[in-house]
Amino acid sequence: GSLMLCTCTGRWDPVLMFHLKGGTSDNAKVKNLPFIVSLISLYRTIRVWLKRDSGQYWPSIFHTVSAPCSAISYNSDSKRIFIGQDNGAIVEFLVAEDFNKMTYVKTYPAHQNRVSAIVFSPETEWIISTGHDKYLSWICTRSGCLQGRHCFSAWASCLQYDVETQHAFVGDYSGQITLLKLEQNTCSIISTLKGHEGSIGALWWDPIHRLLFSGASDHSVIMWDIGGRKGRTLLLQGHHDKVQALYYVQLTRQLISCAADGGIVVWNMDVQREEAPQWQESDSCQNCNQPFFWNLKQMWDTKSLGLRQHHCRKCGKAICGKCSCKRSTYPIMGFEFQVRVCDDCFTTIKDEDRTSLATFHEGKHSIAHMHLDITRGLMVTCGSDRIVKIWDMTPVIGCSLATGFSSH
Repeated sequence: GSLMLCTCTGRWDPVLMFHLKGGTSDNAKVKNLPFIVSLISLYRTIRVWLKRDSGQYWPSIFHTVSAPCSAISYNSDSKRIFIGQDNGAIVEFLVAEDFNKMTYVKTYPAHQNRVSAIVFSPETEWIISTGHDKYLSWICTRSGCLQGRHCFSAWASCLQYDVETQHAFVGDYSGQITLLKLEQNTCSIISTLKGHEGSIGALWWDPIHRLLFSGASDHSVIMWDIGGRKGRTLLLQGHHDKVQALYYVQLTRQLISCAADGGIVVWNMDVQREEAPQWQESDSCQNCNQPFFWNLKQMWDTKSLGLRQHHCRKCGKAICGKCSCKRSTYPIMGFEFQVRVCDDCFTTIKDEDRTSLATFHEGKHSIAHMHLDITRGLMVTCGSDRIVKIWDMTPVIGCSLATGFSSH
């Protein structure tokens, strides 16, 4: 791989610091600065990029495995790396203290198909994983034995785990999120979350505020208040393509989302946001009372043609196109782009209501995965262009978070 230092203009934008070519692929993940682990699926290799005294990253370890790589989990305390593969196996390695050696430990037969996500829980010594065989599996690393499995109706695509409650959040390709309680050898379904209209691409769990964030191929992000408050949900729409990576900064209450279109959005969650309303159903426009095209009786009685049904994004009323010809942003409800609103709601939206509650940045490559080292203020993105980029996020998330950043 080659390395070059790049710069980026804009006072409040992320600053591109490093640009690593040939280090990753569309299914790679990167973890934990000041070194980076990248997976190259095509060549079945694992690389550790170590930050040298010069301040640049260079490959330190190059290891080839038996099948293409698809997922990774790294534990910084024990320096254990777990690599998921396309054949369903998970391979464990131990990284040396100087990051110049990686020792093979064990192979775990977790799935019958590609591993999509891995979480290692050192408290329980479990490897929890999801796969394209539609299963969630958890394996004991001490014995190497499978503890339990749970089958879903669709491919399991992403995973988060709460250590304290032993709850697993699993997103799948049907757009559903399942909350499971994992026991020693069994599991039980706590609830299912349905709100996305496309496959789940990313999950992030905040155990402090008990918030779950999900991103999907419908270009949207949803915040689920798991901790109570009557199951409050917030819809965030600020991407033009599928959302594939999320990170919530607890201290500043900022959510970072990355998408396949290269967009990086930083959402201000430290404001009183409003829930998007449920869409109402009606046989006629709730504004002008004209029938919709399936309302044959009213069409006959009024001798009029039926109209197509639409919905106002602000109030949720079923309305016709004539009564909803206006468009507006409404960031307090998560609509950073212009959406359909009825004529009545449009008159109630003031100029200050259109003030954005997010900042938009360009990653300039299709972002497949992202990791943020909050102590240094550094973010790593990697994409289908086989490029790893390292960003200085301190202008965006605040310099106070990046303690010790000046030495890097």
